[in-house]
Amino acid sequence: MFNQKLIVRIELAFIAAILTGGSLYASKALGKTQPSPQKLVDEVWQILDKNYVDVSFNHQDWKAIRQQYLSRSYSSKKQAYGAIQEMVAKLGDRYTEFYDPQEFKALNSDLSGNVTGVGLELGENEKTKALTVVAPIEGTPAFKAGILPGDLIVQINGEITQGMKIEDAVKRIVGPVGTKVVLTIQRGSQSQTFKLTRANIAIYPVTYNAQTTPVGKIGYIRLPQFTETAPAEMHRAIEALEKQQVQGYVLDLRSDPGGLLDASLQIASMWLKQGAIVSLVNRDHVKDSYNATGHPLTNKPLVILVDKGSASASEILAGALQDDNRAKLVGTYTFGKGLVQSVEPLEDGSALKLTIAKYYTPKGRDINHVGIAPDITVALTQAQQQALIQNRTLGTLADPQYAKAVDNLSQLIQSEPNHLSLQSGK
Repeated sequence: MFNQKLIVRIELAFIAAILTGGSLYASKALGKTQPSPQKLVDEVWQILDKNYVDVSFNHQDWKAIRQQYLSRSYSSKKQAYGAIQEMVAKLGDRYTEFYDPQEFKALNSDLSGNVTGVGLELGENEKTKALTVVAPIEGTPAFKAGILPGDLIVQINGEITQGMKIEDAVKRIVGPVGTKVVLTIQRGSQSQTFKLTRANIAIYPVTYNAQTTPVGKIGYIRLPQFTETAPAEMHRAIEALEKQQVQGYVLDLRSDPGGLLDASLQIASMWLKQGAIVSLVNRDHVKDSYNATGHPLTNKPLVILVDKGSASASEILAGALQDDNRAKLVGTYTFGKGLVQSVEPLEDGSALKLTIAKYYTPKGRDINHVGIAPDITVALTQAQQQALIQNRTLGTLADPQYAKAVDNLSQLIQSEPNHLSLQSGK
């Protein structure tokens, strides 16, 4: 399994839920005064001490580590940042990271839909440490060039990536709009070079259309990422398709790396009548459950497309609908990330992202490092994936996973012919 490079956001000046599977985490507003370097180091230690999910702190004497780093003299923030990164690295958790102000500002824009770069979600293979593509964001330079989930990035502008941290790779890949970056990709035994032009990337969370099948119209909805606008766009998509009197739905979560927990909860409630969506368990074994609102937009048959690029918030949604028997899953095993991160902005504009909990599906499944198994397995070869992207035939009958989903949906529609829109009041 691969470690996903998370996307984060901040709501105003307060701590926010920073996901791909996370919860609201209340804290103070940003202060107006600038902390001393030593105070900044201690602030990070305190946050980890109170909230980090592993109370053993990677089997270390955490208080001794505090003493070690506070006994140093820091003449600049740069020195403090380096010490914080060292301290955080001792936890051995690649999901827990420190971001300096510039890095945090860049990360902060992602889920608002304002992204600059080539459109890659990056991860690291836990065994080989290879820099790995979790998923290309749909419609971006990387997506259009044919980079695929699972591709290994072995060089960036000729620089070998072996041993390179994800955040360092990101710094090398992003850059001013219109400039070039050259990525060398290893795909199986083949090596390919992609010269990509950086761009402003507009993330459109939801696309949809109605398609005619032998059993009537079906609605196809594609959700590439759980952004802050995704729930509103999903709501509009379902409403529009209901007005077209579709008989069922295919929801495409393939290569969706996740996003905001709140988005996944809102979207799940659009499909679920009642019951749990996800449970979060913190280091004190305190369990918080999140339930459907009881106001679904439709009760018509639903099939969800998933693959190894479906991660975090995608897995929360897919797991909830599968456990509730609300939807059938078609495709391959999902990514397998069952951990929750929160982001704490610091007084100088930097930030700490830390793992604060694990999450479980409504039936108590721990999907971390495992993923969610589809009800119907349909695997694509890399050649098929690339052809679908290049020919723009994802979500058509030329797409084997989609075709299987349509076939399964047709069976569900025929077995449950009287599904009506909940909105119509019929």
